[in-house]
Amino acid sequence: MKQEMLINVSQPEECRIAIIEDGLLEELYVERTSQDNYVGNIYKGRIVNIEPSIQAAFVDFGVGRNGFLHISDVEPQYYRQGGLDPDKAFEVAEPAKAAVGEGEGGGTRTAARRKPRIGDRPRVKPPIQDILKRGDEVLVQVIKEGFGTKGPTLSTYISIPGRYLVLMPPLGRVGISKKIDNERDRRVLRDIMLDLQPPKGVGFVVRTAGTERTKGEMARDMAYLLRLWKSIVRRMRKYSAPIDIYQESDMIIRTIRDMFTEDVDRILIDEPAAYERAREFLEMVMPKYVERLQLYEGKEPLFHRYGLEEEISRIHQRKVPLKGGGSIVIDQTEALVAIDVNSGSFRTEKSAEENAYQMNLIAAKEIARQLRLRDLGGVIVNDFIDMRKEKYRRSVEKSLHEAMKRDRARTKILRTSPFGLVEMTRQRIRPSLRKSIFQDCPTCNGTGTVKTAESMAIEVMRILHLAVTREDVAKLDVTVHDEVATWLNNRKRREITIFEDETHIQLHIDGQDGVSPEHLVFEAFDENSRTVRFP
Repeated sequence: MKQEMLINVSQPEECRIAIIEDGLLEELYVERTSQDNYVGNIYKGRIVNIEPSIQAAFVDFGVGRNGFLHISDVEPQYYRQGGLDPDKAFEVAEPAKAAVGEGEGGGTRTAARRKPRIGDRPRVKPPIQDILKRGDEVLVQVIKEGFGTKGPTLSTYISIPGRYLVLMPPLGRVGISKKIDNERDRRVLRDIMLDLQPPKGVGFVVRTAGTERTKGEMARDMAYLLRLWKSIVRRMRKYSAPIDIYQESDMIIRTIRDMFTEDVDRILIDEPAAYERAREFLEMVMPKYVERLQLYEGKEPLFHRYGLEEEISRIHQRKVPLKGGGSIVIDQTEALVAIDVNSGSFRTEKSAEENAYQMNLIAAKEIARQLRLRDLGGVIVNDFIDMRKEKYRRSVEKSLHEAMKRDRARTKILRTSPFGLVEMTRQRIRPSLRKSIFQDCPTCNGTGTVKTAESMAIEVMRILHLAVTREDVAKLDVTVHDEVATWLNNRKRREITIFEDETHIQLHIDGQDGVSPEHLVFEAFDENSRTVRFP
């Protein structure tokens, strides 16, 4: 299986990362500079309000909107010693080796091992009004973006991911990722962490990427995380709230750090500066894989070269065709995501029950793929084609479970209900891809969506890059909505000038007020003013 990671940053406002397997788009990540992204960032905030009725506090952490901190996300140090003391972050009485052993368990359980340990989340916590007061300073991390009028969700359980380890300062021991289920691998990793002797009281969790890593690789990752944590502690002690303490890496570095494995044959980046940043990161954490990173220098845009633009455009459609003639229909609402499986023209030579079973197996794999691509979260209800046989129902459930294993978001799947529905939840961290790209249409009061002026401007520039490969185009007339034209003429003037100088193509942008916000018409002419088909 050939696996590639394609990184498109030719437009400075947008970064797109696609992971393809044997030519099929499996994962897509999109991030824009115009959209605030706080997830993973660490702040020193100040309590501005306490709500005992919901056992939550609202925290000003310096971004213009208050964050939401629930009692379940308040770390025990805040009521054991009256707040997080940076001076005690590395001073815990328990020896590191004992902490490692206890973290993984094994052998006969004793009463001593059942005692609460540092880093454990207590089952019963004091009321939040007894822990925190208005004006108190707290060290918080954003764990979920805000939606609509809701502010970001915060937690005092700090975690800082590395390549192979996750540093969790208050944990006080070492753990192994639950996704590593091979007992031999767990023992090897446990022995490595014992040999490394992490500082007392500092917690680490070994990530799945740490499997089969050498002691030296783990040591370098640990040293990097400890240096980072010490710098966070210094900054926390130096500045008063609200202030940002630590910012998560950009999406390119995050994706390479979290998604790159030995199975990825190649990483292609189409922008030199981004390529250099990625190269520096790989040389620091994964030097033996640096040669797999390549700068894409083709004239044809990267995603067009791999045929991804058409695939990405289908992500926003309700109906997704399936192999054999069936389809799934995806409807996103405020409360949940509803997915309906239709057999369509799918037929085999077997019985109707067998036809339904085969169609549901195909749909289960595609549902998992679409959830990743669209970044849908919350409650998801799957309406599979009805099947009477219990063994078929269980087989479809198993197929959905297997397909969801590669999803990095936490999921929980229930068994088929009496109504033939498979209910599930998927971790919601940030708004779905659809909500990030589209805005509410003013002409339909929010019942429909149209692309933003920024989205249309990016699309115009993306299509213009296709003209680089055309020698028969001398003039281009682009007709768009007036807001899109304004965006292009103001925000993209420099890029347009460079495009005209490099291609020698005369470009004219015509903005019209009475057209649809998504109106986009290209007219191309050759040197003799004859019409040329474009794009």
